[in-house]
Order: sequence, then structure tokens, then C-alpha cells
Amino acid sequence: MSMEYIKNIKIGNVELNNNIILAPMAGITDRPFRIVCEEFQPGLVCTEMISSKGLFYNDKKTELLLNMREERRPIAVQIFGNDVEAMRYSARYVSEVADIVDINMGCPAPKVVKNGDGSKLLLNLPLIEEIVTEVVRASKVPVTVKIRKGWDANNIVAVEVAKIVEKAGASAITVHGRTRDEFYSGEADWDIIRQVKKSVNIPVIGNGDVKSKDDTRKMFETTGVDAIMIGRASLGNPWIFKEIIEGIDGKNIPKEEKLRVILKHINLEIEEKGEMTAVKEMRKHISWYIRNYKDASKFRDIVNRIDNKQELEKCIKEYFESL
Repeated sequence: MSMEYIKNIKIGNVELNNNIILAPMAGITDRPFRIVCEEFQPGLVCTEMISSKGLFYNDKKTELLLNMREERRPIAVQIFGNDVEAMRYSARYVSEVADIVDINMGCPAPKVVKNGDGSKLLLNLPLIEEIVTEVVRASKVPVTVKIRKGWDANNIVAVEVAKIVEKAGASAITVHGRTRDEFYSGEADWDIIRQVKKSVNIPVIGNGDVKSKDDTRKMFETTGVDAIMIGRASLGNPWIFKEIIEGIDGKNIPKEEKLRVILKHINLEIEEKGEMTAVKEMRKHISWYIRNYKDASKFRDIVNRIDNKQELEKCIKEYFESL
């Protein structure tokens, strides 16, 4: 891929070194995973989504999600909720530590939606306007909004929402090209992203089905977006950022390099969450890292029964030696 699409951009007054961004993913983009990705130089990383109610009611677990020490900047902190007061409070609170405050209006998860949060907001445009206006007012840093194409096929509202969000003072908008109904199935609709790009003047970030440098080029060419957000394609593959930004071939990561990053990830996770929790957390990551390796499913079964660092590291090293 020629590098002409990779450029530094500004979101409000925040300069990004490049326009390839790590998406916020619940249960995934914790501090250890962000640090692993940061090594490969995405222009921006995002936290897991943080409950505005959790912050408002002083929930300790929620506050832990705000640990960003020793990380490369900039970092966007994503908040979610539908209660204007709690969202206002959270924006003020997290903007003390974040470089950008992102509002989640795209999460499709049932437990989020049933409370009226995430993508459910796409059914209430006046509330979207109120939330964005208040969050922008309360935040000390630029505010961005992440949305989906719409709630379902009868409610494709991305263009309308983008205009509302821009008018309410947001500095950028991310569009995932699926409705809530589609979750992550089928193909992302890049045309809706192109339409949003044509309808607003703030930077538009495209999201959905970018898995390689070729997909990246295609999305830039077909939609004209200012930046691209990578989510699921980074699972087990933080190298994707380097592949896209430097235009290198990302197909065959040397196994020594893969092993190095897995061990680094394990240690960061333990430092952050303690051995027991971390070893369990790492199970899903390890299964992503070894996708398409020989005997991967057999190895996964072994890993899923391990509950301490020593055994986990020994087991992983032996597996990689056997490859």
C-alpha cells in the first residue's frame, strides 16, 4: 500500500501521528493490550467503555479502567450512558486524564442496550443532541462520538446523527458500517460511511471489516474517510498497525516475535490484575495469537486449564519450540 493515505490528523487540538486508530473494545482494550498495541504505533488508542453511572456512583472497578500510567499518548477514554447528568459528570471527570473523550453510541451488547445505552441511543436523536452538547460543555478535551449505521434496516440514521453531533460540538465521529441488528455479522456497509463523510466537516473515522493494509487502502478510496479504526482485526495481531502504517507485509510474523509479544502481554496483564485473573484473561488472547497455527485447538484446551504464570509461560514456550 502506498503510504499516501497515512497522514497525521488533528481531532480538535489533539495531533495524531497517523490516522490508524485502535478501537475501544469491552473486555479487550485494557491497559496491557493497549501497551502491546502502542509498540506498533497506532495514532490513537481507546480504553474499554466506561460506565458513566459507575463513575457517577464512585464504583471502584470503574475507576480502575482509567489507569493509563506509562502509556504512550494520546489516549481516548470512552464513556457510555443515557443519563445526561451522569454523562456530564463523567466527561468532566475523565477529561482530567484523557486526551479525548469518546461517547459510545454504537455498542450492540444486550446488557448495554437494555438500559437504553450504546446503540439504543440511535433511536432517540433529541437525547443524542442533549448528551453531546452537555459532554462537550463539561469536557476539557475534544469530544468524539462513535455510532453505528443505525438501529436496524428501518432506522438508518448515521447521516442525520453525524450532523447533530457536529452541530453539538463534537470534534470527530466514528461510523461502524453495521446496524445494531447486524451486531458483527455480514459485511460492513462502507457506503454509509462515505455518505457521512460527505455530510459533515469534522473528521470522519471509518470502522468495520478492515483486516489488512489492502482493506485499509480500499476503505480510504471508497469512503474518503480521514482515519480508520481497527477493532477485531487487532485481536492476536497488534502488528496490524505496523503493517498498515509502514505498508509492510503482515502475513507471516516470525514465531519468535509472536512469542515475545505474548510473554510481554502476560506480564503486563499480571502486573495490572494479579496472577489469577490475568492468567484467565489471557486465555482468549492466546487463542487469538495462535489462530491458524498447527494443533491450535489442542493447545488452547491445555491453556484453558492452566491457572498460574509459571506453567503458562513454560507451556507456551514449549508449544512455540514445537512449531
